[in-house]
Amino acid sequence: MKAVVSINSGSSSIKFALFTLEDGRSPTLSAGGKIERIGIAPRIAIRTADGGVIHDHDWVDGAALSHAELLDYLIAWATTHLEGREVIGIGHRVVHGGMEFAAPRLVDRALLDKLDALCALAPLHQPHNLAAIRAIAILRPDIPQVACFDTAFHHDKPEIASRLALPRALHDQGIRRYGFHGLSYEYIVHRLTHIDPPLARGRVIAAHLGNGASLCAIRDGRSIDTTMGFTALDGLMMGTRCGAIDPGVVLHLQTHMGMSAQAVEDMLYRQSGLLGVSGVSSDMRTLSDSTDPHAEEAISLFAWRAAKEAGALAASLGGLDGIVFTAGIGEHHADIRSRICRQLAWLGIELDESANSANQPVISTPGSQVTVRVIPTDEERMIALHIMNLLLGDAA
Repeated sequence: MKAVVSINSGSSSIKFALFTLEDGRSPTLSAGGKIERIGIAPRIAIRTADGGVIHDHDWVDGAALSHAELLDYLIAWATTHLEGREVIGIGHRVVHGGMEFAAPRLVDRALLDKLDALCALAPLHQPHNLAAIRAIAILRPDIPQVACFDTAFHHDKPEIASRLALPRALHDQGIRRYGFHGLSYEYIVHRLTHIDPPLARGRVIAAHLGNGASLCAIRDGRSIDTTMGFTALDGLMMGTRCGAIDPGVVLHLQTHMGMSAQAVEDMLYRQSGLLGVSGVSSDMRTLSDSTDPHAEEAISLFAWRAAKEAGALAASLGGLDGIVFTAGIGEHHADIRSRICRQLAWLGIELDESANSANQPVISTPGSQVTVRVIPTDEERMIALHIMNLLLGDAA
């Protein structure tokens, strides 16, 4: 029996999934899981499709473990648990595809070299994405690998939405707004076409809220505008990233406070966001449980910034028919959803607080002018579909 594997190696976690092709085409989830809290105290949990735990392990003192080391552990475990399945392809989320890559590609040396050159544009993600590809190439060089790009979904957005107000020559050299979380947004569109076709054809803001966070304005299934730009540092406040910031702050830090470019980069990517404002944690779960007033300030700022950016995207769309919350915070934190929707009530949003608290699929009232949904994202399934399209020429 054939199978494909999806790997999503992110800044603080590695998600993975094994899909069996039971009829030769349709991907059926057989097992999946996540290595989370990388850099703090990593934990791996692997489950069957129905949620049964297959494997669970904690590295209490594993803060120094790298993504590559943890991936080696995962692959070593997986090779003994395939149960007769033949893996015909392994797909990876690759955050940055630059100007060139607008569709999934088979991995080869030339592609890796080009993607290496984009690491400076996504320093929290791209090196981990490529490290996963290289680790598997060593362990299983016989299996084709497919790179699926987070920037691809936004590749054809309106030209005006890709421009920065800089000299034209820089735009032509690739200094432009790209957009990220494309695999997540692509999956949301995929799901909406099945569960709510009219909304899929309408004006939707998808809110991918997690350790990395962004919003995307989608009209008729296509990206129109998004909060992330040249890098995944732009836009919303995130777990450790500042999001949009006055560029004068960066100049001030370097010219008047004597910080090096590397120190500024480290602060903006790794010491800011929820962690920087709260001084407590980058994890929304920890902040929600904290009694520290700075934790509440960080939560409030996160929601305020998200609502503010959503208002701007509603303008890009010329109105709003729906909002979809997804990713870790978007799917599980009713309080964050409530705060954002209350601030956006002027758009005609009426939240059903009972449905919201219960994490129902639709959390707006029947009379709301804007439909508000919660849809769990599944980037791994989207990657599996891309693998199948590329290797088999079709996908269910």
